Amino acid sequence: MKIRTVISTIVAAAAALVLCAGGLGGLMAGGADAEACLPASMSPASATPVGSDPPTGWPGPSRWTDEQVSNAAAIVTTGAHLAVPVRGWVIAVATAMQESSLRNLPGGDRDSVGLFQQRPSQGWGTPTQLQDPVYAAGKFYGALLTIDGWQNMPLTEAAQAVQISAYPDAYAKWEGPATALVIAVADSAGIPTTGLNECGAAGPWTQPVLAPVGSGFRTQQRPQHDGVDLSVPRGTIIRAASTGTVRTVACNAVHRDSRADWGCHRDGHPELTRGCGWYVDIDHAGGVTTRYCHMDKPPTVAVGQHVAVGQPIGVVGSTGRSSGPHLHFEVHLHPTGPIDPVPFMATQAAPLGPTGR
Repeated sequence: MKIRTVISTIVAAAAALVLCAGGLGGLMAGGADAEACLPASMSPASATPVGSDPPTGWPGPSRWTDEQVSNAAAIVTTGAHLAVPVRGWVIAVATAMQESSLRNLPGGDRDSVGLFQQRPSQGWGTPTQLQDPVYAAGKFYGALLTIDGWQNMPLTEAAQAVQISAYPDAYAKWEGPATALVIAVADSAGIPTTGLNECGAAGPWTQPVLAPVGSGFRTQQRPQHDGVDLSVPRGTIIRAASTGTVRTVACNAVHRDSRADWGCHRDGHPELTRGCGWYVDIDHAGGVTTRYCHMDKPPTVAVGQHVAVGQPIGVVGSTGRSSGPHLHFEVHLHPTGPIDPVPFMATQAAPLGPTGR
């Protein structure tokens, strides 16, 4: 069966589900699975209007029109037909959400056209071709697949490598809605998504951020360093490494000498400040606890809250004892205490980046 026939069938089925309780419409309006990935401060009642930007952090559920679902279905099915890994479908749908709100626009900035706002003058194709969702998606995937290591990049970096946007960080906020929409569309069409879940993870454990390891666990230079530092830009979403229950949400930042409160309303200092800054502890099965330090602002989860693997819990910052934005990540095994997160995460099929020093 030709790809356009397949897409036509899937688009019709996916769009029909918008009106079906418990189907795609239920998920996009904030069904139980999608709600599990939301911060405590958000609920289905706070659903984002069609076409508007979600807030910083984990986006609220969105309500998609038939047109938007049909275009997402075309992107997903084209990716499946071209044997692009599922991660690529999420990147493509998130990019189209940012560039066009999943609408096949006849024009845009300068000579930009279509779902991805691709420009004929930049060699993407003719205006007519770029208003064909299948063609436009195929061109996006073709460019994505030329990027070395794209599957291990944060979504916004992979999308930016293709799009070269003036707003390179804009794509990140769409990762949650794109993941949920890709799963819903693929499920409606019977296309496997290889374990990808609504929180963006593909297994029982996932990396809290995608970054190389900077300062390692209890090194000679830092023998009391009970975790590893993962250097990523301020505002990068931090995800729960595994399903669990939030044990601690707190600000821990004091002056080194006086022990007076430094606070987490400002960045810390590597010499003048002590403490973890804004941080979260999560208890997991098997006596494992993970810790996430130096968040930029109050975490988006609450003590006692159940969180799913891959669920956003806050954003990277530099509060507490910190010399710059990064995530300090710890793994504690009870009753042993802190253990090196690098070999532990490797055994969970969620390896952290290579150790730098």
